[in-house]
Amino acid sequence: MPETRDLLIEIGTEELPPKALSALALAFEQGIRAGLEKAGWSDAALHHFATPRRLALLIENLPERQADRQVERRGPALSAAFDAAGHPTKAAEGFARSCGVTVAELQRQETDKGVWLVHLSTEPGAATADLIPDLVETALAGLPIPKRMRWGDRDDEFVRPVHWLVLLFGDEVIPAMLMGVAAGRETRGHRFHHPQPIRLNAPADYVRQLADPGRVIADFAERRAAIRAQTEAVAAELGGQAVIKPELLDEVTALVEWPVALAGNFDRRFLQVPAEALISTMQDHQRYFPVVDGHGRLLPHFITIANLESRDPAQVRAGNERVIRPRFSDAEFFWNQDRKQPLATHIAGLKQVVFQQRLGTLADRSERVAALARFIASHSHGHPDWADRAARLAKCDLLTQMVQEFPELQGIMGRYYALHDREAPEVAQAQEEQYLPRFAGDRLPATATGRALALADRLDTLVGIFAIGQAPSGAKDPFALRRAALGVLRILIEGELDLSLPALLEQAAAQFEPTLRADAAVETVLSFILDRLRGYYLDQGVRPDTFEAVLECRPARPLDFDRRVRAVGAFRELPEAASLAAANKRIRNILRKVETVLPFEVRPDLLAEDAEQALAGRLAELSSEVMPLMEIGLYGEALNRLAGLREPVDAFFDRVLVMAEDPALRDNRIALLNELSSLFLRVADFSRLQD
Repeated sequence: MPETRDLLIEIGTEELPPKALSALALAFEQGIRAGLEKAGWSDAALHHFATPRRLALLIENLPERQADRQVERRGPALSAAFDAAGHPTKAAEGFARSCGVTVAELQRQETDKGVWLVHLSTEPGAATADLIPDLVETALAGLPIPKRMRWGDRDDEFVRPVHWLVLLFGDEVIPAMLMGVAAGRETRGHRFHHPQPIRLNAPADYVRQLADPGRVIADFAERRAAIRAQTEAVAAELGGQAVIKPELLDEVTALVEWPVALAGNFDRRFLQVPAEALISTMQDHQRYFPVVDGHGRLLPHFITIANLESRDPAQVRAGNERVIRPRFSDAEFFWNQDRKQPLATHIAGLKQVVFQQRLGTLADRSERVAALARFIASHSHGHPDWADRAARLAKCDLLTQMVQEFPELQGIMGRYYALHDREAPEVAQAQEEQYLPRFAGDRLPATATGRALALADRLDTLVGIFAIGQAPSGAKDPFALRRAALGVLRILIEGELDLSLPALLEQAAAQFEPTLRADAAVETVLSFILDRLRGYYLDQGVRPDTFEAVLECRPARPLDFDRRVRAVGAFRELPEAASLAAANKRIRNILRKVETVLPFEVRPDLLAEDAEQALAGRLAELSSEVMPLMEIGLYGEALNRLAGLREPVDAFFDRVLVMAEDPALRDNRIALLNELSSLFLRVADFSRLQD
């Protein structure tokens, strides 16, 4: 067994970007792991650490040297290596000389293509300490850093200036110079609690010594858990519960090395302002955790995470309260000012805001969306007038002072202002629901008006942007069209709106100026949305061939598409499924070879064999049962009944010659198979299913 040691790599920096810290730490680990695998250490155990001032890795039990490597060099073929008298040729002598040996010391290797001269040698493995500096440098160069910075008068570049470097292999420092810093064994503790260097004796001591005396929790996950626990405990002391968004928790974890949770308070009068505005201020601007009661109502408290244990916590608390007060006062002012005029007064102002140069202003867009929302509502048991009104108000809150200061509150403030103006409650609710779902897994609009508006808004964007030739390209999707397409699908499927997607797209296209030729983009948009539908099902574990089998039938209504997918997925679990899928493949292959026009109906008088009579009879019986079920979308029940065709179908192919010499018999049997195939095709193309 080769000797092993632990290796510690630490890059000490100025404060790293908090939102990028986790990604940098993971990328650094992946880069080092890739280098280790290339060097032959694929089973190395790595642990990464990340704080605002450091990226670090601990690699356990790393061998002191690479394993020796057997090197084989092939020379000339034996027939070319020796002459007729058995003397080495110049080719053999030259090869031996290049290997540093005599011809007699070369070995022979037999292959299926002949016998060759070969030279076998052992290449000693490199010392690990010699490999690590280049390995670290390569990993650092590969980090996802959009914009690197320089410092001092050096050419080195990194996300932030580097101030110290630890490369500790066992109890020895690996000599290296990276980012203009010489490697050593000294790390740094907390900037205020322990600014002095900390001498590390061994990599395994790293976490312990950083914590005590360094007052740094090196492990990101451990620090995150500590912040959550402290925040929840402080909230409980306040008689409430902390609102802890995972993204905010990650960001705060990336900002502190020694977290200490402190409570703060604010004036109760601010609770008259919509809670979302206060919460947005606390979370997005101050990185505080709001506190709510058992019913989810906001309490006049917040929790902040300090990066030190202060001798005077009251002063820290007062400082945070002092910072948040003017921001809450601004929100209160905007709230009071905006309500002095109805939301609808901003409709005229939408004419001054350009949505897209070729697609017009927000006022133009509101007109298009209103017409489309009215159409959707009238075809989905909604209220057309409410959908129209909601669409005309939908972008008005963008012109309010509150939303201009807090853009993340668009839609939310529209709902508050619409309720204040005594608009219909569903119209007000739709102001917020127009943006749902905002991301994968987000909730859907709960009201019919909200669904109509959310659909109309997305369809208008999709058709319009495609019509002006700005479809997504690669990773670029400035109008978030992929997300819009997925939102359309989720609303139609999960919201159970049984509407035709092509019809909706055509209606959306009809709202644009004829000169734009939006109708020409409909097919392209439809294909784009269906591509998103493929991903929607793959994410749910639906097999790709199940999706393809349904797609072959091009159902126009996504809800109908979904019912077929679910039915085919359930059918595949039946014991009869494999045999019937194979039969459908066989039938499709037969039908492809038919060059004449198929007969429209099966003639009973030409059913000569018992097996074909049995199949025809069972097919006629089941057709009358399943056709009504398919008409109302009960595909699962229809397929369960069609599973009863397995025995007569198997018997038919076992006992009946389809391509009979008699043309009349042959055509009749082909017609029977066509009838069978057509029945299954009312759900999906089962010939596309794989075993």
